[in-house]
Amino acid sequence: MSAPAFVTSSSSKSSNGRSDAPVRSGGTAAGEALDDGLPDGANLPFLEQVWQSYSDDPQSVSPDWRAYFEQQTVEGGAGDAPAAGSPFPRRSVFRPAAGTAANGAAPHARVGADVPEGDLDTAALQESVDMLIRNHRVRGHIAAAIDPLGRHHEMPEELDPAFYGFTEADLDRKFSTSSFGGPERRTLRQIISWLRNTYCRSIGVQYMHIDSLRVRRWLQDRMEGTGNYLRLEKDTQLRILRKLTDATVFEEFLLTNFPGKKTFSLEGGETLIPLLDLMISRAGRYGVREIVLGMAHRGRLNVLTNILGKPPREIFREFDDDDPESHMGEWDVKYHLGYSGSYEVRGDKSVHLSLCFNPSHLEFINPIAQGRCRAKMDRVGDTHDPTGEGPGTGGERGMTLLIHGDAAFAGEGVVQETLNLSELPGYAVGGTVHVVVNNQIGFTTTSEQGRSSTYATDVAKMLQIPIFHVNGEDPEAVAQVVKLALDFRRENKKDVVIDLLCYRKRGHNEQDEPAFTQPAMYSLIRARDGVRAGYLSRLLERNDVTAEDAEEIAEHSRVRLEAELTLAKEKPRLEEQASLEGVWDGYHGGAKADHVETAVPAETLQELLRKLSDLPEDFKPHRTLQRRFLAQRAEMAAGKKPLDWSAGEALAFATLVTGAGPDGAGPDGHPIGPLPMRMTGQDAERGTFSHRHAVLHDSETGEEFLSLQHLSDTQQRVEIHNSPLSEAGVLGFEYGYSVDTPEGLIVWEAQFGDFVNAAQVVIDQFITSGEDKWNRLSGLVMLLPHGYEGQGPEHSSARLERFLVAAAESNIQVCYPTTPAQCFHMFRRQALRRWRKPLIVMTPKSLLRLPAAVSDLSDLANGGFQNVIPDATADPAEVKKVLLCSGKVYYDLAAARDERDAADVAILRVEQLYPWPAAELKAATADYADGTPTVWVQEEPENMGAWRYVLATVGCNDLFGRFPLSWVARPASASPATGSDKAHKLEQARLMREAFAPAN
Repeated sequence: MSAPAFVTSSSSKSSNGRSDAPVRSGGTAAGEALDDGLPDGANLPFLEQVWQSYSDDPQSVSPDWRAYFEQQTVEGGAGDAPAAGSPFPRRSVFRPAAGTAANGAAPHARVGADVPEGDLDTAALQESVDMLIRNHRVRGHIAAAIDPLGRHHEMPEELDPAFYGFTEADLDRKFSTSSFGGPERRTLRQIISWLRNTYCRSIGVQYMHIDSLRVRRWLQDRMEGTGNYLRLEKDTQLRILRKLTDATVFEEFLLTNFPGKKTFSLEGGETLIPLLDLMISRAGRYGVREIVLGMAHRGRLNVLTNILGKPPREIFREFDDDDPESHMGEWDVKYHLGYSGSYEVRGDKSVHLSLCFNPSHLEFINPIAQGRCRAKMDRVGDTHDPTGEGPGTGGERGMTLLIHGDAAFAGEGVVQETLNLSELPGYAVGGTVHVVVNNQIGFTTTSEQGRSSTYATDVAKMLQIPIFHVNGEDPEAVAQVVKLALDFRRENKKDVVIDLLCYRKRGHNEQDEPAFTQPAMYSLIRARDGVRAGYLSRLLERNDVTAEDAEEIAEHSRVRLEAELTLAKEKPRLEEQASLEGVWDGYHGGAKADHVETAVPAETLQELLRKLSDLPEDFKPHRTLQRRFLAQRAEMAAGKKPLDWSAGEALAFATLVTGAGPDGAGPDGHPIGPLPMRMTGQDAERGTFSHRHAVLHDSETGEEFLSLQHLSDTQQRVEIHNSPLSEAGVLGFEYGYSVDTPEGLIVWEAQFGDFVNAAQVVIDQFITSGEDKWNRLSGLVMLLPHGYEGQGPEHSSARLERFLVAAAESNIQVCYPTTPAQCFHMFRRQALRRWRKPLIVMTPKSLLRLPAAVSDLSDLANGGFQNVIPDATADPAEVKKVLLCSGKVYYDLAAARDERDAADVAILRVEQLYPWPAAELKAATADYADGTPTVWVQEEPENMGAWRYVLATVGCNDLFGRFPLSWVARPASASPATGSDKAHKLEQARLMREAFAPAN
C-alpha cells in the first residue's frame, strides 16, 4: 500500500535557514513535480509528528494514514518491528527494500502510480489540517492574547496555515473534523476560526503534556465544543460587575482615607474577586461545604472583606491602630491575618471559608492549608482511598484553594514540595485549586531575571494536570476557566492551575515608585483604565447593562464603606474574632498547663502488646522480624523482658487510639475516649533506625499490615505514612493538620534531627509563634533524633539550642526523655491534656537498643511523666558533686560513674527543658548540702545545646542561691560535631574526665 501523500519543503530558504513555504506533494515551490516517492529530509519532522499522533491515538489521524500504519505493522511482522528510537518499521514506504521505490515499484516510478493523484493530494491536505489542529492544542497558548498589557508573543510558525502550504484558495475547501468534535466537515476558514477561538483568544491552555488520552479528550470536548467560551446570563454578568466594583471601590476607598498606609493593593488584579466568587459559588453547587484558603498579602484585605465577609470597619480600625498597648509584643499586621466565615450560594446552601493566617514567607502557607483541609475532610469521612493503595478520592465536601504570586510560585521550592504531596495517599485532598495572581513582576524583578521557564506556572507541569492561562481583563473568559477548573477537579480528583495574568498598578507597596525600575511596563499600565472600566464598556456596547445600573452598583459600594468607616470611628476598639470555638471548644493555651493521669493498668498494657504482635493467619512477615521483633514483643507482654523504646512508644499510641486508661473524666470534666492518631515522616513506618516497624510487609506478597488499626472495634482512626523526601512541605502539612485536629495526637518525625533546619520557616513563622501572633493553637509533636555518636556534623544534632532560643511565653514544650516509660507518659500527657502546645522532642538513636535504656511494665502502669528524674542511687548525705544533664549523655555519665566508683556524685536528668521545671529541680536537689558544686554536662558544644539557655534561665552561676553552677561541654564550635569517629571518642572521654574531675 502506498503511503498517504506528505508535504515537502521548498528549496527557497528564509534568512534564518528555515523553509519559508512548505508545499504539498506533487510540486515544489516552483511547481515542479517530485520524481520519486522518498520523503525530502525536511519532511521527516512532519512524518514523525504523524507517527507520534498515530502512536498516541490511532483515531487522531486520518483514515488513510491509519490504514497505512496498520498495514505496515501487519506486513512488517515481529521481525520487522520498529527499531529502538525510530518511529518507522525497518521495511516501509519510508525505508523500501533494496531495488524498489517507496511504493514497491521500480526505482524512480512516481508516487501514487496505483492511486489517483487527486486522492493523494486530498489525503496530504487532510493530514496538514490534522497537524494544524494538533499544533494549536500543543502550542496555541503561545499565541493567546492573555497579557492585559497587550504584549503578545510572536505567532509560532506551526500555527500559521502557510506553514503547511495552504493558500487563500484553500480557505473555503472542506475537511473532515469528525475526530475533533462538532460538525463532520468544516471549511479551512471555519477550522482556523474555531482553533483560534478555542486556543488563542483570552485563554491559553497547556494540557497536551498529560499522558492520559481520556483526560486530554475530556478537556478537548469541553473546550473545543464551546470554542472555550461560556455564555453568561445577565444576572451572572451583573454579579461579576458588582464584585469588580466592590473590589475597585474598596481599593480607592483605602487609598483616599488612609494615604501612605501599606495595603498591598489588588489594583490591576481586581478580577480575582469575581473569580473567587464564581469559584466558591460553583463549588458550593457541586456539594463542597468547606474551603480552606491560603494566600500571601497582595489583595488580602480585599479578599477578607469582599469574599470572607470581614466587616470593613475592623480593617479600618486596624489601620487606625488606636489601642497599641493591647498588642504590645504580640499580634500581627493586618495583611497577614486570617478569618473565617460563611459564603451563601444558590439553593439556600452555604460554604464555610477559612483563610489561613500567613506571614510574609508567601508560599509556605500552601502545605499548611492542605493539612488543614485534610483534617477537616478526615473528620467527616471525605477523605483519601481507604485502602491506602491509590491517590486521594475525596474532596466532595472539602477543597483547598491556594492563591499565589507569580514570582513566588516560580521561585519558592515549597511550591514543588506541595505539588508533590497532591496525589500521595497520606496527603491527598481531592485536588487543590491553584490561582496564580500573575502581576508579571516580583517586587522589582522581571520574569527574565526571576525564572528560567516560559511561564511562572511551569513547575506545575510535573503533575498530570491542565494549566489555564487567562487574561485578567476578560472576566467572562475567567468565568469559563473557573468552570473548566472545577469540573476537572470534580471529575479527576487532581490539582488544577489558573494563571490569572494581570498587572500591579502600584509598586510592591503603596510607597514604592515602580517606574524607577520598570518604566516601559508602567507606561503601559498607567495608560489603562482598569479592569472594571473595561468590562463595563463591553457590557454597555452589548447593551447588557445601562450606565445608570453601573453607577447605582458603585454608589451602593461607596455608601456601605462610608457607613463602615463611621462605625469604626464611633467604636475604635477591635472586635476580636473568637478562635477557640467549634472543635477547639474546651481547649486552651496560655501559661497554665492542666494535670492528667497517664498511667494505664498493667493488664490492659499486656493485652495491647499481645494484639500489637498478632498478625493475620496468612500474613508472612520477614523472618528476622518474626524471630526478633514480634517474638520479643510477646515476651514483653508476658513480663519476661523489659520494654524497649519501640514498645513504650507503641503502647502510648495503642492506649490513646483505643481510649485505654483510668476510668473517669479528664481535666475540666472532659471525658477520656479513643483519640485519632496520625504520624508521618521519612521512613516513619519502619523508623529510620529500624526500631518501630509499625507497618509490616508480607515477605511474599508485599501486602502491608498496620497492627495499630486492628486493636478494637471502637478505636479511633490511625494513620502512619512514609513521607516524601521533604521537611518544609511535610512539616507544614502536619502543622496544618494539627490546627484542625485538637483532639488528636499528630506526630512528625525527622529522619535525623539535623534535617529539621530545612523546615526552619515553618518552625519560626508558625509553630513557635502562631499563638502569640494569631492566638492559634497546635498540639503538633516533632520527633527529632538527636545525640552525639560519631556520625558527623549532619547526623548528630537537632539544634536543640534553636528551639530553646525561640521558647518564650509558654509557647512550646521541649523534652529530652531517656526511658521508654518517659516516652509513654509524654505522648499520653500531650494528647490527654486540654492545654495545647507544640511538643519538640529530642529522640534517641543508640538508646533504642541500649540494654540500660529500658522500662518495666509497672513504670507505665504507675506514675506519669517526670520533668526531672532525681538520682535514686546516690546517698544525699554523701554527695560531693551534682551533675545535671539531659538526654543520652546521662547513660555515658552513669557508666563513667560506675567505672570510677564515684558514689559521691549524683546525676539528675532534666527531661523537660521548656517550660523550665524549676519547682521539680528544686525538690530534686533539696536534700543536698548547700554549696555542693553543681555542673551542667552536655555533649553539644558550649555555644549549642541547652547550657546557655540554662544559664540565662537560672540567671546566675548560683543555682537556687545554694549551689555554685558551672558547665562541661565541647568547646564552642561553628559546626555541631566532628566527622572523625576516633576524634569523637576522644572528645567524649574528655567530657567524662571533666565531669568527674574533683571540684575546685
